[in-house]
Amino acid sequence: MDGIARSFPPGHRLRLSPGESVTLMPGDWHAFWAEEADVFVAEVSTVNDDAIDNIFEDPRVSRFSGIEEDEDPVHLLVSDYGTWLR
Repeated sequence: MDGIARSFPPGHRLRLSPGESVTLMPGDWHAFWAEEADVFVAEVSTVNDDAIDNIFEDPRVSRFSGIEEDEDPVHLLVSDYGTWLR
């Protein structure tokens, strides 16, 4: 947490305060939610392939919402390469 290595048992719930951060290793199953008010969660990641690197236990959850784009992308995600780089 915040640059200090810590280990937790499976199922442990880690509560973060405003401004705190956590680094998760590849393959660590995790979930985020707000308890008392709205929360903004941001993810910074190494390069990954969104088509295979994000796995959700709940089938109602997806990596991206269903947005119909009306303009070409300025920057591509790895998962966009097959569509835009032909």
